[in-house]
Amino acid sequence: QVQLVESGGGSVRAGGALKLSCVASRTIFEWESMSWYRQAPGKERELVALSPNGTTSATEVVPSVKGRFSISRDNEKNSVYLQMNGLKPEDTARYYCNVRNSVREYWGPGTQVTVSS
Repeated sequence: QVQLVESGGGSVRAGGALKLSCVASRTIFEWESMSWYRQAPGKERELVALSPNGTTSATEVVPSVKGRFSISRDNEKNSVYLQMNGLKPEDTARYYCNVRNSVREYWGPGTQVTVSS
């Protein structure tokens, strides 16, 4: 079992930056993925960024945030981060941390990001 806690959300103006953090309650194994999702009011939860495993630095982000967001992972701190630059109002959403393995997935309670124009 793993508990996830996100932090770093807040309210910023368009063009601003935030760095979200997610800390897990145990070591995240190298075969477990860590990722960030977001959900805006009236919309489905969507994947934003993915770190597929803990052994490589390869990451994936969705096209809408490419060049602005980046995901990184610190295995020693049981943490994953989402650096968000050049924020836009359409980035406004609740952001969730996710850990997934072959049999289970875990979610944090989320942290709110609000971007005003």
